Amino acid sequence: MQGVSFQYGSKAKSKVRGAMLLLVASALFGASLAAQQPGPLTPPPRGAVASASMPQSAGAGPQEVSSHITNQPPAMPVEQIIQKFAEREEDFRKERDNFTYSQKVLMQELDEDGQPDGEFRLESDIIFTPGGKRIEHVTYAPQLTLKRIIMTQQDMDDIEHVQPFVLTSQELPKYDVKYVGREQIDEIGTYVFDVSPKKIEKGQRYFQGRVWVEDRDLQIVKTFGRAEGFKKKNEDSAFPRFETFRENIEGHYWFPTYTRADDVLHFKTNDVHIRMTVRYENYKRFGSTIKIGKATEVDPEKH
Repeated sequence: MQGVSFQYGSKAKSKVRGAMLLLVASALFGASLAAQQPGPLTPPPRGAVASASMPQSAGAGPQEVSSHITNQPPAMPVEQIIQKFAEREEDFRKERDNFTYSQKVLMQELDEDGQPDGEFRLESDIIFTPGGKRIEHVTYAPQLTLKRIIMTQQDMDDIEHVQPFVLTSQELPKYDVKYVGREQIDEIGTYVFDVSPKKIEKGQRYFQGRVWVEDRDLQIVKTFGRAEGFKKKNEDSAFPRFETFRENIEGHYWFPTYTRADDVLHFKTNDVHIRMTVRYENYKRFGSTIKIGKATEVDPEKH
C-alpha cells in the first residue's frame, strides 16, 4: 500500500474509482464496523525516536515541526553525508524486502467536535508464498463509512511507498536535499534535511518535507511532510501532512513502525478534518541468508 491522497466526496469525486472501491469493499467485507476510538493520536512505539507535536495549521511547513535544531556543522561534508545515507537507504530497502510484517491502516473523518463520524480500516499481512513471492494478504476490512471523502488507489499507493519514505541512491537524483542542522532526539543525534522533488512527472508520486538522519549509522529515523504529485486539471484532491517513525530492528536497520496524520484537507467546496494512523508490526525475517555453494561428489570410503 501507499501514501494518502484524498478527494472530496461531492462534485469532482473521482466517481468511477471511488464507486468501484466502495462497491468492492462492501461486497467483500460486509462485516460490522468496529467501535471508533476518539481522542488524541496514539504516541509512537517505544524504541522509536521522539516526536514534536503535529502542527495544527494546514499551511505549516516542515520547519515548524521542531524548534530544537541547531546550526552545528556536520562531522563530514554535507554531500558526503547525503551520498552515504542514500547508500544505507538502498541497503535498508533490500533488507526490508526479506521481512514479513503486519500493516494496520485507519483513516477517520472528524466532525466539528473532533469526534470520528466515518472511517476506513484495512489490516493486512505482508507475507511470502511457498514459491518465495511477496504478497499482501488482507486479514480485516470492514465496510467503510466515509461520507465526505473517498479513498483512491493513489491513496493506497502513497501509504505503501511515500509515507514510509526511502531515499535511495537511485531516487536521490529526483530530489533537492538541503542541510538544515543538527538535532538531539532523546539519546539519538540526527542530521536534519529538507527534501523536495526537483520536477513533478506525470503519474509519479513524491515526498516533500523533512527527514531526520541518525548521525552514526546514517539512516533515516523520522520523516515529516506530505505526498506530492501530478494532478489532473479538474481533480479536487488534497493530501495530509504525515509523520513517520522508524525503529531499530535487529540492531542494523531502522524500519518504519508508525505513521500518523491529523490535518484539515482543503477542497474547493469544503474543508474536512481527518486523522490517520498506519502501524507496521511483527517484523520477522523470511527464509535464510545462507548461500549454498556448488555441489561436489564425496567419496564414500574416504568419508
